Amino acid sequence: MADPSDAPSNETPTDANKAGSFGAVFLTTFTTVFLAELGDKTQLAALLLSAESGRPVLVFVGASLALISSSLVGVLLGRWLSRVLPPQQLERLAGILMIGLGLWLGRQAAMSMFPLS
Repeated sequence: MADPSDAPSNETPTDANKAGSFGAVFLTTFTTVFLAELGDKTQLAALLLSAESGRPVLVFVGASLALISSSLVGVLLGRWLSRVLPPQQLERLAGILMIGLGLWLGRQAAMSMFPLS
């Protein structure tokens, strides 16, 4: 007798990917944002503000609320875009945007290190 777990599922791979488990989505999001923010200029700004103000708890609360707010904007925008664009185009658009931002920031850094005049 065949094992019921071997039976083909009616769930498409897209449905399975979209659903994801709570733990996997939470852990992926936490790890990605945590690693992306390490050494970021936002972290350096929080470090400087904490050192200048001498009130690290207030700086932590303010920085945390700012990160939560900016993440909320990203989540809401992503939810809206996922309704307008297919996932492949959204992924491609995000990649192009990241490359564009990287080039723009690289250009700014190069111009500050090697001014033309």
